[in-house]
Amino acid sequence: QVQLVESGGGLVQPGGSLRLSCAASGFNVGFNLMGWYRQAPGKERELVATITAGGRTKYADSVKGRFTISRDNAKNTVNLQMNSLKPEDTAVYYCHRENSIWWGQGTQVTVSS
Repeated sequence: QVQLVESGGGLVQPGGSLRLSCAASGFNVGFNLMGWYRQAPGKERELVATITAGGRTKYADSVKGRFTISRDNAKNTVNLQMNSLKPEDTAVYYCHRENSIWWGQGTQVTVSS
């Protein structure tokens, strides 16, 4: 049974940091292209970052230099370190196994003073 469970969201002030984690089961994240997406109210879901099986990473221009995607093969998790957060980063963040139907349930990130 494939499952993706996100955690780590919350309320943070502008300039702050959060670390999101996506725990996977039913498959090995180390052998898959994995992605983090986000969806703000009234907007379409957008790609934030991806990491290939080989460890190559890609980022949306809006988060380059502030967010870092990584993978912990021992824990079978994919993480998203978010620094220098801005109010426009407020969204529900989702973990996704690329090229599949599998998504997590999402975790809310709110950046506000």
